[in-house]
Amino acid sequence: MNVTLHLAQDPEADALLGRSPLAALVGMLLDQQVPMEWAFKGPSTIAGRLGSDDLDAHEIAAMSPESFAGILSAKPAVHRYPGSMAKRIQQLCQYLVEHYDGDASGVWKDAGTGRELLARLEALPGFGRQKAQIFLALLGKQLGVRPEGWREAAGAYGEPDSFRSVADIRGPESLAKVRAHKQEMKAAAKAKKQSAG
Repeated sequence: MNVTLHLAQDPEADALLGRSPLAALVGMLLDQQVPMEWAFKGPSTIAGRLGSDDLDAHEIAAMSPESFAGILSAKPAVHRYPGSMAKRIQQLCQYLVEHYDGDASGVWKDAGTGRELLARLEALPGFGRQKAQIFLALLGKQLGVRPEGWREAAGAYGEPDSFRSVADIRGPESLAKVRAHKQEMKAAAKAKKQSAG
């Protein structure tokens, strides 16, 4: 895995996401309730605070919860909820150590079908169906991981030439289109809620 992603909109952070399967998974995990760029810059910030240029699942899984939470909550905090996110990242790393010997790419390396890969992603701590489908679409669209049926398993996020999620961001222009799509979805959901009330 060695591609340039444009999710953090920060060259160093994006380079890490493109070469480190664990950084990409952690960025996806952090991508909730904060701006996307903030979430995907998180892995680079964590690695820097650990004195490394990459993340290591074994190292993170073995750390005391208090010291790892301290790394995420140091200013500027890695996430709006650094404590709960530190716990989730450690759970993810512990799962990867237990099931894939700490190798995040093991999640997708030998997946035979898109459906199998989706099931593996959904089994990861902190990954619900939507997050799993978005990450599957990112793997297929930008990271060259394309088991048979991956687009179908990714649902709407797998559609070519769409601008629904991080899977479709390749630079500032596509980022703006994805933002616009998300705002439309929020507005539609709000209108639906108001008309139901």
